[in-house]
Amino acid sequence: MSSLTSVIKKHVLKNAYEYGKANAGSVVGKVIAEFPDAKKDMKATMLEISKIISEVSNFSKEQIEKQMSEYEYVKKEETKKDFRLENSQTVVTRFPPEPSGYPHIGHAKAAFLDYMFAMDNGGEMVLRFDDTNPEKESQEYVDAIRDGLTWLGIKWSRETYTSENIEKIYEAAEKLLSKDKAYICVASQEEISEMRTNGTPVKCRGLSVQENMYRWEELLAGKLKAVLLYKGDLSSDNTVMRDPALARIITKSHYKQKKRYHVWPSYDLAVVVMDHLENITHSMRTKEYELRNELYFALFDVLEWKKPELIEFSRLVIKNSPVSKRLLTPMVQKKQVAGWSDPRLPTLAGLKRRGILPEAIREFVLSFGLSKVESEPGLEKLLAENRKILDPESRHFFFVKDPVLIEINGAKPGQIVLRQHPKKDVGSRTLEVGSKVYISKSDSDLLEIGENVRLKDWCNIEIIEKGKSIKANQTTDVQVPKKIQWVPKNGIKCEILFPKDLLRDGEYDPHSLEKITGFCESECLALDEGEVIQFERFGFCRLDKRNKKNLVFIYSC
Repeated sequence: MSSLTSVIKKHVLKNAYEYGKANAGSVVGKVIAEFPDAKKDMKATMLEISKIISEVSNFSKEQIEKQMSEYEYVKKEETKKDFRLENSQTVVTRFPPEPSGYPHIGHAKAAFLDYMFAMDNGGEMVLRFDDTNPEKESQEYVDAIRDGLTWLGIKWSRETYTSENIEKIYEAAEKLLSKDKAYICVASQEEISEMRTNGTPVKCRGLSVQENMYRWEELLAGKLKAVLLYKGDLSSDNTVMRDPALARIITKSHYKQKKRYHVWPSYDLAVVVMDHLENITHSMRTKEYELRNELYFALFDVLEWKKPELIEFSRLVIKNSPVSKRLLTPMVQKKQVAGWSDPRLPTLAGLKRRGILPEAIREFVLSFGLSKVESEPGLEKLLAENRKILDPESRHFFFVKDPVLIEINGAKPGQIVLRQHPKKDVGSRTLEVGSKVYISKSDSDLLEIGENVRLKDWCNIEIIEKGKSIKANQTTDVQVPKKIQWVPKNGIKCEILFPKDLLRDGEYDPHSLEKITGFCESECLALDEGEVIQFERFGFCRLDKRNKKNLVFIYSC
């Protein structure tokens, strides 16, 4: 385990140097990222991390710095955080989510890029709900998207709905038909697919403009079952250009328009019309639409409209986390997760519930910039950003996992007053001390009879007997190498939900939410629901709710 030990020590030293003391929760993610085999035996890994943290906790800053010089650390490259254009020009961008699910971190990246590009150039961003599929969309999702963007701190100048511009989209469709660049097709889906595969036209493709206009009126009147197809290039290597669908019949009632329309435009037609109507100057979208760019510009040309400048960037994919409504929606529907705010999900609701701050999300997603390079980062980078923001502000409390009782001979009942933050004056809290306290089982397992340890910030003890509980003698206050976490006898039962990777080998992992039980100090009863605090030597946790018998936290980072 020597190589793993070296990796652990490297990151423990750096964490201790940056924050005054190392935190196991902060270190473990970096260790796993550099040494993936560490995940095979997490218990052994965490024991080794705890051991090295105990050793390093006795080093001076000079000693830490000296030992750090023996390791190589990757220097963080600064990413361009502004998107100012060299030539001053009016900038109008749009963020056009489909309200068919809750917004996730991928939406956050797109929204922040749209927003920051507009703000850095003195422009404006339009929030456009691309709501042209009645089968998937709802007001619930509209509200969730709006709430998510507000929580992120994104401000839009206008809020628009594609469904409120259907008549304008119909006018564009009629213009395409009049120019013989679109036609109404009554062929079966199988025939249309064969046309695209083989490059052989269906009979409808040869209809006159007059016949197509007549069919269009019949289609709108509900007297014809057909689709509107763009007359593209059936020999094109880009299959998107082989007569793509521009509108289709959907009879389900729309959440906003009800039964007013039954002919609904495809994304390809709707986005062009809406970008024109809203005077969008810079159309920003992910690289996954790359093949559709030719159609996008072709429609602008046929409709004789000024084309926006297209800016592409890579889609955000998180390792072992489903950043796609195609994957997220079934998990929610099958109740594999506890709704859209399950803390394992990369939805904004899930990240908020976990205690991830909007500022951390902003820094994380903007760190990728407008690059088109595909990557699949893990969540650790986001969690590191979150820790960086939480560490200077969050109040500190004690917590022990799987509590083991220690009976201390010679310990007199009383009180001790501790700071709520080691560096910042954010108040103090009072702990009741006496002959009985609790420590974590993981610390208990490592104790040996005759060993002297320090109960952090209180007193030294000597272990004299081990069993279901531990007996110890209080000893004089001399420096001892090992400090262990503890909670007073009047500690409060609590449960910590510990989110892990939701996917394993691409499949849902039913064991991705661990429940950790233990005791926290009674001062936690005064916490507000939603507050993120630091359980020392464990990590940052957000108070999720109060039950009759205990407090429930969610591990943040």
